[in-house]
Amino acid sequence: MASLWMQVVYHIESLTVGEIFISILDVLLIAYILYRLLLIIRGTRAIHLVQGILVLLFATMVSGWLNLSVVNWLLEQAQFSLLVAIPIVFQPELRRALEHVGRGRLFGPGIAFLERSDLEQLLKDLRRAIRMLARNKIGALIVIERESGLGDIIETGIPIDGRVSPEVLVNIFVPNTPLHDGAVILRGNRVAAAACFLPLTESPVDPKMGGRHRAALGITEQTDAVALVVSEENGAVSLARDGTLIRNLDEDNMQEMLEKLLSIDERSGVFSFLKNGGDTTE
Repeated sequence: MASLWMQVVYHIESLTVGEIFISILDVLLIAYILYRLLLIIRGTRAIHLVQGILVLLFATMVSGWLNLSVVNWLLEQAQFSLLVAIPIVFQPELRRALEHVGRGRLFGPGIAFLERSDLEQLLKDLRRAIRMLARNKIGALIVIERESGLGDIIETGIPIDGRVSPEVLVNIFVPNTPLHDGAVILRGNRVAAAACFLPLTESPVDPKMGGRHRAALGITEQTDAVALVVSEENGAVSLARDGTLIRNLDEDNMQEMLEKLLSIDERSGVFSFLKNGGDTTE
């Protein structure tokens, strides 16, 4: 260990100031990339898979130090298999990470953005619609498209392409009507489609959760969309984003969260749909 440390010190002393600066920059960039990746997988089932991989790597190092040749060989073979397994197991997270890269400012604003007055009206209409749905205990699932395009989801439903209004949203979810079963997709201030099929979450959830809540978690795990759920059992309102669900919201809390998630871009003068971090509770 001492000799290794001496070699490191000797190598550092032989570097020029420019080379040291480049090395520091290199390390900082890698640290930042790893940090962003951890933020992306935080709160998803992938975090447990990452922990398992770290345990495997640690066990491999320990078995090498202890000269456990058979155990070390088996663990090394398991690491080779991970090269094939990781892209398969982490497919949703890899897709999500690439979408985060694609939504960077380098590529400009996303497809869904509204002028100030239009977004204020959208929030007002959503609040009225959710109030009526919750009061009458009408089950509903409303997905708001942000920067991740939901074209493939929209194609699974019935095209509407009508302006958002409380009356339209409530009428869609009235029980025993053709469009009530499924999700409504909002693109900007328009109802893009109704009766859409969403992917269900693969993460462990409360067994008491219904299909709407599982679908809301599923779509927000794979995209940056925001999903609003109204329970048909008790009229409780929930909001899903980034693969997490906040339950039993009142109107004011829902309004506050939507305003944060659909935040203002002061430089462009428009309301852009941006991701917002933070802890959530069930």
